Amino acid sequence: MNIVAKVLTFAALLIMAAAPITATAAEKKVKSEVVMKTGKKVNLFHSGTADVKKEICPNDVITVYRETMGGGHTTIKEVGKVKVLGYIGEHYFDAEVVSGEIKVGDIAKKETASCLVQPAR
Repeated sequence: MNIVAKVLTFAALLIMAAAPITATAAEKKVKSEVVMKTGKKVNLFHSGTADVKKEICPNDVITVYRETMGGGHTTIKEVGKVKVLGYIGEHYFDAEVVSGEIKVGDIAKKETASCLVQPAR
């Protein structure tokens, strides 16, 4: 019985020592998120297919959404709008944030075409 008590005490100490390390790592991740506000340039990554290039054109203002997961379900929330300025290569649009606070990984969507928001290169 004495050995069981020692093992349980040791396990409890390990758990208590590891908890602050995990919390600190999560806090650093949140602080390092890139938030792009009105006036900032962004790039919109897309598939490069003709239907996307046909649907999204320069000067279009597109709504940006953020997907969050929690409690076993996904919620989609409107977080801002971007204005498409032009094309960058085969898979990117150049855009500017016109409203809201947008994060890397948010999704700009117009009807059936979607683009992944990235910081401007």
